[in-house]
Amino acid sequence: MDLKDKVIVITGAARGLGAAMARRLAGSGARLALVDLDAASVADTVAACEGQSPDVRAYGANVASEEQVVALFNDIVGDFGRLDGVVNNAGITKDALLIKYKDGELLSKMSMDQWQAVIDVNLTGVFLCGREAAEHMAKLGNGGCIINISSISRAGNVGQSNYTATKSGVAAMAVTWAKELARYGIRTGAVAPGFINTEMVAAMPDSAKEKIAGQVPLRRIGEPDEIAHAVQFILENDYVSGRVIEVDGALRL
Repeated sequence: MDLKDKVIVITGAARGLGAAMARRLAGSGARLALVDLDAASVADTVAACEGQSPDVRAYGANVASEEQVVALFNDIVGDFGRLDGVVNNAGITKDALLIKYKDGELLSKMSMDQWQAVIDVNLTGVFLCGREAAEHMAKLGNGGCIINISSISRAGNVGQSNYTATKSGVAAMAVTWAKELARYGIRTGAVAPGFINTEMVAAMPDSAKEKIAGQVPLRRIGEPDEIAHAVQFILENDYVSGRVIEVDGALRL
């Protein structure tokens, strides 16, 4: 796919990986629909992309809400007149051990609220956005590409039963959708980042960041643009579909 003038949707675009993806794709001439919980939160990303992208617009939606996601994609297609790519990047964490048991006493356990909140955004949200994107792409008849942002944590990570379940799930959905949607000219894929220098990591003490980097064979934390580069590769390479690309400096959890 030549990204020039193509319409790409990015969820979770207000900061971090989503903002990095927007900046990189804007530099390739893509037209961007940038989504977060409210449109105002995307203002900085929009400003960073203006002047590079021929058309960049902000949208507000809760991806866990079916009604809002349906309306979101109707609005985007109505505004731009086409839909070529979607990056399902929006996600949250609510970490907790499954149970914490000591000296014969249960101290804590992951709550249903912690479980469901992450499932709703990270898994159901990706399902809803993928479904609505596929419907519009099939109807428009121009094909397209849907990318889910997974994580190397999908292999299992302490304190993240909810998060790892979702990140494994979105990788599996990308493989499933590749098989189902190929007949409509729609490709799918996933990117599984390792430790990346987002705002959350940047705020850590230097000692903590050094410890993280020490676990990575390449001996450094990845940069958001390196994840954005992987997203761009999947979008541009028309023979890539149904694959999960790990971008983790050779780290394996």
